[in-house]
Amino acid sequence: GTLYSAIEQSADMVLITDSSGVIEYVNPAFEKITGYARAEVIGQTPRILKSGEQSPELYRELWAKITAGEVYRGVLVNRKKTGESFVVEKTITPVRNAAGRVTHFISNDRDISERRRLEAALFQAQKMDAIGLLAGGVAHDFNNLLLVISSYAELMQDSIGPEHHLHRNVQEILSASRRAADLTRQLLAFGRKQTQTLQILNLNTVLRDISRMLPRLIGEDVELTIAPEADLGKVKLDPVQLEQIVMNLAANARDAMPAGGKLTIATHNVELDDSYVQTRTVVPPGQYVLLEVSDSGQGIDPEHLPHIFEPFYTTKEKGKGTGLGLATVYGIVKQSGGFIWVYSEPGMGTTFRIYFPRVEHRARKTSDGDRTHTTVDLRGSETVLLVEDETAVRQPACEFMKRCGYNVIEAKDGLQAVEAAARHEGRIDLMVTDVVMPGMSGGQLAELLAEKYPKMKVLFISGYSEKVVLRHNILDVQTNFLQKPFTLKSLGGKVREVLGKASVAAGISGD
Repeated sequence: GTLYSAIEQSADMVLITDSSGVIEYVNPAFEKITGYARAEVIGQTPRILKSGEQSPELYRELWAKITAGEVYRGVLVNRKKTGESFVVEKTITPVRNAAGRVTHFISNDRDISERRRLEAALFQAQKMDAIGLLAGGVAHDFNNLLLVISSYAELMQDSIGPEHHLHRNVQEILSASRRAADLTRQLLAFGRKQTQTLQILNLNTVLRDISRMLPRLIGEDVELTIAPEADLGKVKLDPVQLEQIVMNLAANARDAMPAGGKLTIATHNVELDDSYVQTRTVVPPGQYVLLEVSDSGQGIDPEHLPHIFEPFYTTKEKGKGTGLGLATVYGIVKQSGGFIWVYSEPGMGTTFRIYFPRVEHRARKTSDGDRTHTTVDLRGSETVLLVEDETAVRQPACEFMKRCGYNVIEAKDGLQAVEAAARHEGRIDLMVTDVVMPGMSGGQLAELLAEKYPKMKVLFISGYSEKVVLRHNILDVQTNFLQKPFTLKSLGGKVREVLGKASVAAGISGD
């Protein structure tokens, strides 16, 4: 009665065999999970569920254990009637008669496939985060070294003039440090530590602008189709990062089609409901704008698929690629609150789908004039307090600012800056400060000095951008932040920009 009902209604698969392993009973959960009807399996042995993924050894040990009257516990991969495999936690208990002889075996199986999939996804996400932290940390230190190299090279270039025989060598040093800066920017993007300048934008507009550059990137053997959906929803993204995503995915597609092929970039409005979400597990329900990039290339082998977003993981020959392209895409998408999903089969091509959350239709105009710095003249006579804990970064910056005509006060940390400001007679027009320093942070220093110098403007510099944005709330106004590594000229331009804007900047320092 009750016992039978309990077994019949159990969510776990229950299977009873005789002492030789022939099936005498299966419950409805067994039928539902495996796809086999009761009539099909009675009289058979559990071998019909074998997936071939376990060694014959394992089955021999299992059989030896249960025939000796011991309980077997383990995790096995079985196969359904459809051929699809599933993972079970299995317990087999021998049943004895009054004489103590084993007459039956009861097997209780719990389907843990979904749990395994979620564990694998979680493990993958944690691994990506760990690598991201490492990449971000390396990039931050590397940025400071780059800044030293490029700053001294710039000073040297200014000193020797364009006619000098060493001018070209210095030019090469600068150009190499610019390329290295791009690489660290990619590492920071992967480690999600890059500062974002978020704007509400239409993907189609950015695609239209970028589509002029794409043919040069992908070559003439690749046929490019752009399929924008009309009336596309708006998203909140950094347009430069969006370009990085498209360029990296296009370059990836080009490499997958050495003999040419088709590259399609499409946009769609999508609404994901719970049922879709449960089958995919990566994207929460809601309104999204989808960016879809498909190629007709070689496709990706199943064994490579879980690793494609890891930095330095590349299937290309040595020296052919850094393996940072897709890692960068992954980092930017995650930093932007989006989700990335890849479908690929060898010989069938690859499709990347990126879901960005839609924002309400409130378009805010950002005027380009506010952001681009056009003045060639970097000279000024104002008083600038420069606070940076790394001597090799501080010294060339001070020298450059002095050459530009500024009165420069140097400090290696917050405490020294406060003392220098106290000794200084007269006004301080601008403080240029690193954000993350030992002791007092740049943000705390700015607050402290704001009382004595309410009109002083502040320009923050840092390689640690994520921390800057999150902990210090100083990026409300786009003009008062400069990311390392920067050129001395861009520092000069930024200084003039902040000093030149009396009204906006006064609002910043009073914040």
